[in-house]
Amino acid sequence: MSDGAIPPGSAAETSAGSAAQTSPEAGSASETSPEADNAAGDRGPDPSATEIARRGAAAMWADDAASRGLGMRLDQVAPGRARLQMVVTAEMVNGHAIAHGGFVATLADSAFAFACNTYGEVTVAAGFDIVFLNAARLGDELVAEAVERSRRGRSGVYDVTVRRAGEGASAEVVAEFRGRSRSLGRPILPA
Repeated sequence: MSDGAIPPGSAAETSAGSAAQTSPEAGSASETSPEADNAAGDRGPDPSATEIARRGAAAMWADDAASRGLGMRLDQVAPGRARLQMVVTAEMVNGHAIAHGGFVATLADSAFAFACNTYGEVTVAAGFDIVFLNAARLGDELVAEAVERSRRGRSGVYDVTVRRAGEGASAEVVAEFRGRSRSLGRPILPA
């Protein structure tokens, strides 16, 4: 499957354990990153690179109680890319009747984490910045799409756009996030 979704029943999805309610969905469309397209010509990303990304994401998802506990869903993963979704619940709304920015930042940070860990090495955040552009409200389904912008040595830069799910004007941008990553130089999966 070349669309970046983690298919049900695959080795990657199976290793995610019992997180069925939040497991990645099949059939999600995904674009490959420009960097991956350039590296692989018109064929898309290297299948082995895609498999490394999927297996690493499944292993991380299995241990990511924070993202699963907030009701996030990991929809897509590919080298340098990830997409997660989350519905704003009553527990996420602040005193102004809008989603607390910390929850929006957490969704973006989770998408960033999955995108920067797609190369098989444990990679952590060195820092991030976020700009809130529009308020999210109770019941909004938010979609965070992370894209690698640069990766050199052990450092990387990733951009995440958080929007309301939907088409056209209903899919307005809620926040823009820029994450800086640092690889720890050890594998995500045991050898």
